[in-house]
Amino acid sequence: MGDARLGSRLKEARISAGLTQQGLADKAGVSRKTINTVENGVFTPSTLLALELARALGVTVEDLFFLRD
Repeated sequence: MGDARLGSRLKEARISAGLTQQGLADKAGVSRKTINTVENGVFTPSTLLALELARALGVTVEDLFFLRD
């Protein structure tokens, strides 16, 4: 389940990279549904998934995810 304290810039980073949800999913080795649920705050990514997403986008985990105060 998603965590209200977790903020995400995943959608913005994906769009900036010119990728569709499916394109990012393919690069990260996950399903499009996984990308969709992370972008919509329904699913909190594991550390491993967060690292894979950051690598696929060429950014840091901190560029993608942050704690809300």
